[in-house]
Amino acid sequence: MKRRGVEQPGSSQGSMDTKLKADIAESAVKTELLKRGFRVLQPIGDRLAYDLGIDLNGRLLRVQVKSAWFNRKANYYLIDVRRTKTNRRRMLRKNYNAKDFDFAIAYIADLHRFYVMPVSVFCRYKSTIVFVEAKKRQRKPKSASYRERWDLLSAGSRRR
Repeated sequence: MKRRGVEQPGSSQGSMDTKLKADIAESAVKTELLKRGFRVLQPIGDRLAYDLGIDLNGRLLRVQVKSAWFNRKANYYLIDVRRTKTNRRRMLRKNYNAKDFDFAIAYIADLHRFYVMPVSVFCRYKSTIVFVEAKKRQRKPKSASYRERWDLLSAGSRRR
């Protein structure tokens, strides 16, 4: 049986660890940005609200990277739009705000697909964003309009 998608940890046996999944997504996004000619910066540590920086003509664009997991039952991918911090006792989740970063890039590993969203769009969602990749006879979610929208990054530097 072919495994589809990287599932959220704890959702089934054999799930990939959250940190590894995040590292794979960040690496894929960095590689794709470099292939597209962007100058990529990486902060040291993980204390900032963003994962990567892009130098666009001397302006810094802050990028938050999210890795999608596959919901087998519903047949779609999704990401959690909240910041997750863990300590020894519990997991803490907090919503991002528009000052935390400039763009979010969601990555679907098994399809090697990217969704590029301005922070203003990303922060409208309260807990998850759904990405429907199956050919269905239904209305596509709003997130579909951000599939592979790398052009928004260059436009974003002019708006700041």
